[in-house]
Amino acid sequence: MSSLLLLTNALQPSTEVLPALGLLLHNVRVAPAEGPALVDTPGADVIMIDGRRDLPQVRSLCQLLRSTGPGCPLVLVVTEGGLAAVTADWGIDDVLLDTAGPAEVEARLRLAMGRQQITGDDSPMEIRNGDLSVDEATYSAKLKGRVLDLTFKEFELLKYLAQHPGRVFTRAQLLQEVWGYDYFGGTRTVDVHVRRLRAKLGPEHEALIGTVRNVGYRFVMPEKSERPSEAKAKAERSEAERERARNAQGTGGAGGVGGAPSGTGRPEATRA
Repeated sequence: MSSLLLLTNALQPSTEVLPALGLLLHNVRVAPAEGPALVDTPGADVIMIDGRRDLPQVRSLCQLLRSTGPGCPLVLVVTEGGLAAVTADWGIDDVLLDTAGPAEVEARLRLAMGRQQITGDDSPMEIRNGDLSVDEATYSAKLKGRVLDLTFKEFELLKYLAQHPGRVFTRAQLLQEVWGYDYFGGTRTVDVHVRRLRAKLGPEHEALIGTVRNVGYRFVMPEKSERPSEAKAKAERSEAERERARNAQGTGGAGGVGGAPSGTGRPEATRA
């Protein structure tokens, strides 16, 4: 049995927010969906946030929870209409519809806690490839320090490709891994998201997501740029080699006795 903290302002949280939760054997505590209310709240295995109303305020609360680092998964409960507003910058770990059944709720809670245990404090939460960094902890991606404004699925797609640099995935594979087994849309969805991702990466970096003709997509490892010290050393070596070549050419061109210039048929006449 797990300890769950439900953040909601509902008058009857046990029946309003997520009815299926009352059918599961978990210890559920309720607190107001406000930042200050969390100061005196004991820890929990999972924090569930009621996101059925006032989405802007709920988004701010989720970001506050993520930035303060409660150390446990954040699961957002929304209506079907609210799904469209959820993006990667909310900082949540999973989303549940308020109509979800007991089996789905239990499975998602179990997976959220399992991922938390596997990740641990020592596992890297940030993926770095060249100028691109993908932070799983904050659901954010940066390119040369610039924060990319990505939707949830755009972030998940970029993260999945960046986790497997160089590996080619078919559209069907990406649809299965990123969108899940229960998604019934076509593979055209992958093409649309790749096009949007490339647009947000910009002309200079859109090639990070490469197309393999008649197969699918892959993350292209960026070429390593030389450090200033390495570039300077390389330039100095090149200059030294050119200097040696000039010296060799100068000494090799001299010939004859007494240093007479090479190529002259006879020694220079001496004036009286």
